[in-house]
Amino acid sequence: MLDGFLWLVINTVMGLYNTAYALTHPASWLNWSDSQAIMRFAYYGGSVELFFAVFALVLVLTGAGLAYRPLLWGFVRGAEAFGNSVGRLFAWAGLLMVLQQTLIVFLQRIFLVSEISVGPFGSVFTKSLSWYSEELKLYNAMIVALCCAYTFIQGGHVRVDLVYGSVSRRTKKIIDMAGCLLFMVPVLVVTWMYAWFFLWRHLITPKISASDTIDALLRKARVLKWNVETYSFSPNGFNGYFLFKMLIVAFVAMMLIQALAFFYRNLLELLEGEEADGRYHDADVLGDEIAERTADIH
Repeated sequence: MLDGFLWLVINTVMGLYNTAYALTHPASWLNWSDSQAIMRFAYYGGSVELFFAVFALVLVLTGAGLAYRPLLWGFVRGAEAFGNSVGRLFAWAGLLMVLQQTLIVFLQRIFLVSEISVGPFGSVFTKSLSWYSEELKLYNAMIVALCCAYTFIQGGHVRVDLVYGSVSRRTKKIIDMAGCLLFMVPVLVVTWMYAWFFLWRHLITPKISASDTIDALLRKARVLKWNVETYSFSPNGFNGYFLFKMLIVAFVAMMLIQALAFFYRNLLELLEGEEADGRYHDADVLGDEIAERTADIH
């Protein structure tokens, strides 16, 4: 028990040191002309060191925020504004997806066109219609991955109210905070680890895994080469499937930020009383009474 506690304390303190070191020595992990810097970035992006660096910063933010609550409110407002902005922007991918699909149908069925060339800036980009058809999956993935945090902020996810709907306001806040720390964050952390190394295994060779040590990866750096995934599932089909792996990582990062903001919002609303409920919340205005009432229920 004592050994575990000491391990936690030491790693948390080292998290602050590692953060300071990384910020003061950016070339060691951001200078991608150096193969060892790439390997360090790939390793530490899914490492225990990164977890404790973030954990230590969260502890510092929580302590400072409890002493000066406007700091926590500032984090909540910034995190929610970021999630809302990204979500509202990439929600337009749905319209783009519909327009592109309509264009493909007209060109293929009516005009018998087999490829599309785009060159607004002098550099012509030519791909077959099958490539553009498969690319529609990317728009759908953008909506799912980059609008998920936005939907969470707006309260659009389905909630199972077997107990939650009948308890007091204080209990609801506690349930939300406990659910965030015990379920949401752990699942996202595990997903991040899998998604991070899943991404890098499709970007470079030799392939890396979560079990590799930093020393092993630095040795592999001697033969490191970029090997970005460009295969497609059909002849002349969409060949940018590495972008889907990047979207998974972006999804997890955005949801982790919102999980932290959600925890702080509930904590602040619990501490400051009912007058703090919904403070600074940038809710969408639907312009329809029935739709507004439905959103309030969810």
